[in-house]
Amino acid sequence: MRNFLADSIVQIKPSGIRKFFDIVTEMKDAISLGVGEPDFDTPWHIRDEGIYSLEKGRTFYTSNSGLKDLKQEICNYIKRSQNVDYSADTDVLVTVGGSEAIDIGFRAMINPGDEVLIPQPSYVSYEPCAILAGAKPVIIDLKPENEFRLTAEELENSITDKTKILVLPFPNNPTGSIMEREDLEKIAKVIIEKDIFVMSDEIYSELTYKDKHVSIVSIPGMKERTLLINGFSKAYAMTGWRLGYACGPKELIKQMTKIHQYAIMCAPTTSQYAAIEALKNGDNDVKEMRTAYNQRRRFLINAFREMGLECFEPYGAFYVFPCIKEFGMTSEEFATRFLREEKVATVPGTAFGDSGEGFLRISYAYSLDTLKIAMERLKNFVTRLRNEGK
Repeated sequence: MRNFLADSIVQIKPSGIRKFFDIVTEMKDAISLGVGEPDFDTPWHIRDEGIYSLEKGRTFYTSNSGLKDLKQEICNYIKRSQNVDYSADTDVLVTVGGSEAIDIGFRAMINPGDEVLIPQPSYVSYEPCAILAGAKPVIIDLKPENEFRLTAEELENSITDKTKILVLPFPNNPTGSIMEREDLEKIAKVIIEKDIFVMSDEIYSELTYKDKHVSIVSIPGMKERTLLINGFSKAYAMTGWRLGYACGPKELIKQMTKIHQYAIMCAPTTSQYAAIEALKNGDNDVKEMRTAYNQRRRFLINAFREMGLECFEPYGAFYVFPCIKEFGMTSEEFATRFLREEKVATVPGTAFGDSGEGFLRISYAYSLDTLKIAMERLKNFVTRLRNEGK
């Protein structure tokens, strides 16, 4: 029988995150610090709105681009958070999570051979989605000495005459790094000068612990050349509701909607009604979760300092990215031994790109009690490794 599989997908590696999940689920008394998912339940008033929509029989398809009331609330949210105006009629598409927006955004813009700049370490989906759209991924290795921020110099040095899109993954998964207004203004000059487009994934925009998140669409000249992607999973603890959105120039949103129309039809109706409630009345829920995450973040940074483990202070998302280079092991070797010997699952930095080598992603989307036990186990592990090296 002939081979029916596409070379493009066969050559893509599975996500490096899942490997450790599979092991930890079968290990007694193991602690997982690997999940990029809030440990909070979706707030009750949001769940209630979803339940109410079912009770009222609202189980029909919505329009392809999403409920108009939801699109308007998305526009209202961006106006109050970034002071940027979008039209609910032409500039917004409701998607099945932010992940779909990434996928169809690439497919709507890429011609074969176009180059996509992807700063790494970063979310695992960008590179495979770019490849499947026919692009050539060009990796920009972010540096710990810059707190894993993208610099204008790094960007300019990576641009060629084939560069079409820059992925801007901040606040960042896995590092927790952020881009502040000054950082964005510097790269915006390069972006405009070189005439490239930006895909800005801001799914963690509500989870920042320094100043308020600044979107690149708020920088003059950037709204018209940016696809803004966000969603409800992280801020409102709605991962399983599978709902995101994209905002951008109407010409791009029109083409993305066409792909969405044929491949998906529409995002889940129940989720859309719940999301309207989240945007209207969920600010206090977000604030409470953000406060809890910040407490955990500060605990972990302090724990690393006490055990002498190098880690820059992250101000976004719910991850820390400690350096384990002193132990002379690869990230995968360290994570594997830590899991086997101390029963704590983390994610090797290399799951997020080669520049993640020598680092671990640790999620603090877990209770403080769980984190305390895990840090005690990590302290025991690094102490043992240091004694072995003497």
